[in-house]
Amino acid sequence: MTPIERKGFVIHPEFLNRAAQEALVARLREILRAAPLVQPVTPRGRPMSVRMSAAGDFGWITDRRGYRYEPRHPEGMAWPEIPSEVRAIWDAVSGCDRAPECCLINWYGEGARMGMHQDHDEADLSCPVVSVSLGDEALFRMGNVARGGRTETVWLRSGDVVVMGGDARLAHHGVDRIRFGSSTLLPQGGRINLTLRVVTAPAGR
Repeated sequence: MTPIERKGFVIHPEFLNRAAQEALVARLREILRAAPLVQPVTPRGRPMSVRMSAAGDFGWITDRRGYRYEPRHPEGMAWPEIPSEVRAIWDAVSGCDRAPECCLINWYGEGARMGMHQDHDEADLSCPVVSVSLGDEALFRMGNVARGGRTETVWLRSGDVVVMGGDARLAHHGVDRIRFGSSTLLPQGGRINLTLRVVTAPAGR
């Protein structure tokens, strides 16, 4: 389908068909066996409603020590490699000649949400963030670089891909809620969101 642009966010509806979604979920299950989901807490000690893991050279971590990228899972093991199926999505939509170094895996169960936030912990902000939705529909809220102001929402469905680059690279965004049970992709319901990021500065900087 034709991409849709909203507030600088480029949405690719139905980018992955059902067979591609099922194959990707199977690969993610392998990753999560090696690097299990954890329930993170904010630096203030508040548990987040999503559970997280990652693949790649780095995973994004939040705990009492703060927000940061780490080369190892909280249990001490290295993160699994980013699957080729995920890298292919990045190559197709990112317009970036650097490879993603982190594939953050967020799992949303019933009642989970993600407050408005910026992705700004990366050293190379010229590279976009690419988001992949799998499973239940999510009400995605798109804001502005400065906190506050007018926002827009769109329901993201399983197989949709969002590219946050250019003017949207540092825009606030979040997930108000999921429509639990709206997809049959995950047998127990819920939503998986993948976010692909370049973490380090370019060579020579």
